[in-house]
Amino acid sequence: MSQKKTKALGYLPDERPTTGRLLLYALQQVIVMFPATVTVALVTGFQVSTTIFASGLATLCFILVTGQKIPLYYGSSFAYLTAIASLVTSEAIIAKLSPEAAAQLQAWQNNTVETLPTEAIQFAQFGIVMSGFVSIAAGLLVRFFGPKAVEKILPPSITGPIAMIIGLTLAGNALSDAYTPSATFTGDMGLVWVVSLATLLSTILFSHYLKGLLGQLPLLLGAGVGCLTALLIYIAGGRIPESNLFDAMSVESIVSASSWKLGTGSIFALPAFSLPRLSWEAVVAIMPVAIATIPESTAHMYQLDIYVNDVAKKKGKGKYNLIGLLDRNLIGDGVGDMITGVIGGPAGTNYGENISTMAITKVFSIPVLIAAAIFAMVLSCFTPLIQAIYAIPTAVIGGLEIYLFGAIAAQGIAIMIDKKVDMFSSKNIAVIATIMIIGLGGNYAFGGSIPFFGMEVPCISGAAIFGIALNLLLSIGEKPQGKASEEK
Repeated sequence: MSQKKTKALGYLPDERPTTGRLLLYALQQVIVMFPATVTVALVTGFQVSTTIFASGLATLCFILVTGQKIPLYYGSSFAYLTAIASLVTSEAIIAKLSPEAAAQLQAWQNNTVETLPTEAIQFAQFGIVMSGFVSIAAGLLVRFFGPKAVEKILPPSITGPIAMIIGLTLAGNALSDAYTPSATFTGDMGLVWVVSLATLLSTILFSHYLKGLLGQLPLLLGAGVGCLTALLIYIAGGRIPESNLFDAMSVESIVSASSWKLGTGSIFALPAFSLPRLSWEAVVAIMPVAIATIPESTAHMYQLDIYVNDVAKKKGKGKYNLIGLLDRNLIGDGVGDMITGVIGGPAGTNYGENISTMAITKVFSIPVLIAAAIFAMVLSCFTPLIQAIYAIPTAVIGGLEIYLFGAIAAQGIAIMIDKKVDMFSSKNIAVIATIMIIGLGGNYAFGGSIPFFGMEVPCISGAAIFGIALNLLLSIGEKPQGKASEEK
C-alpha cells in the first residue's frame, strides 16, 4: 500500500519510472513542447524538422552539462523572434545573399514560401551561437560569486513577476490558437470552441480527479479528447475538407531542404542541417536578447525548486538544492544555444510549458526528459511522424495552452509566496508593478517589442532589465539581510 502511495506522489529528478510509464510521460513532454517550438520555427522561417531535432539534442547536452541533476527541457524561445526577423530582412544581410536566396527571402516576406533561404538562416545562426556565451558568462559569475549574488540582482520580487508575464503575455496566443480552424475548415466556428473547450476542460478534470498513472498524463489524455472531438465533427460533417479541423503539412515543405532523404523523403529524411556564417550584424542583433532569458531561466529554477521539494517532502526524501545548481543551469542553457545554433535551429531556453507539465503531473524524472529528447530527435527524421504531430488541430493546442500558460503565471505567484516576498514593501511594490505593466503593456500596446530611442526592445527583456535596475537603485542604503524596516 505504501508503495502504491509513493508512486501516486510522482517521481523526483533521480527516480526512473517503469519503461511503459517513462515512454508515456516522455511523449506527453514532447507534445507540450511541440506547439511553441514549432510556432517559433514557422514564425522565423526556420526549418521545422531541424528545430525539433535541435530541441532534443540541446536538451540532451543540457542534461549532460548539468550532471543529470536539473529536470528541464530546452526549446525555442519567443524572445528572439523580433531580433531574428529584423536581422534576416535587414539591408546588410540581403546584400550578402545570392540572387536565388534573395528571391526566396522576398517570397518568404510575401508569405508565398514557408521557410527562409538557408543562407539567411546561416547568418542568424552565428548570432545564436554567440548568444550562448552570455548565459555561460552569467553561469560562471554565479559559480565564482555564489547564488546569493544572483539573488541580490534577481530576488523573488523580480523572478516571480517575470514568470507571471512570461505566462500572461502568451494569453493572447493561447486564445487565438483556441479559436483557429484548419486551412480547409469552413464550418460553424463555434465548433472550433467546442474542440478547444473539450481539450481544456478534460485536461483540468483529468489532472484533478484521476489518480496513479492516468493522473500523471492529463495533458496527453486531454489532447486525445480534443482530437477525438475534432474527429467526431469531421465524421458528422460528412468527412469533407470543409468540416476537417485537422491540419496538414505537405511532404515537400518538410523535406525541401533536407540534408539527406530516402527516396522522395515521404518516409525518412534527415533535417536540414546548416553551419553558421560569420556576421557581426547577427551578433549585435541577437546576442543581447540572451540577457532576457537569464531572469526567465532563473525564475524557472525557483519554480522547480519549489515543486520538486514539495514532492520530496511528501515522499519523505531529503531536500533537493536546485537553486544551488543555478550556475550549471545557466551554463547548460548557453551550451544549448550554441548547439542549436551550430546545426540550424532557433535560439531558446528551458521551457515553462514543460515545467508546468511536471508541476501538474508531479513527474520530475530526468530519465523521462532524456527519453523525450530522443523522441523529438527521432520524430524529426520520420516525415509521417512530423505530419502526424503537425496534424493536431490548432484548437487542441490552444486548449492546452490556456492551462499551461496560466500555470506558468500561477507559478510566478507561487515563487513570491514561497519566498515570503513582503507585499507591503514600497520597494517590492514598485519593482513588481513596473515589471508587470512594462511586460504586459509592451505586449498588448506594441505587439511584443517596445520602441525605445530607435530600438525595438522585447517586452519581457525590457521589463526584466528595468526591474533589475530599479531594484538595485532602491536597494542603495538598504540595511543588510533585507530587514523589513523599509518605509511603507
